[in-house]
Amino acid sequence: MAFIDYVPAEEWKLDPDNILRIHGVNPLVLRAHWEIYRAGMFGESPLTRVQREMIAVVVSAVNGCHY
Repeated sequence: MAFIDYVPAEEWKLDPDNILRIHGVNPLVLRAHWEIYRAGMFGESPLTRVQREMIAVVVSAVNGCHY
C-alpha cells in the first residue's frame, strides 16, 4: 500500500480537503494548486461562477468524490 505524506487536519485553521492536506506538505505545490483553482473559478471565461461550480459538483459526483 502506498503512503502519501500530508499535513494533519488539526494543523489547519479550516477543515481542508485531503488534496489540500497533501499539497500542504510542499508550500510551492500548495501555492500552485491555489493559483490553478483561482484561475479556473475566477479567471476570464464565458462561464459564470455558478456554472463553473455546477460543473465541479457534477464532475465530483461522477468521479465518486465526496467533496
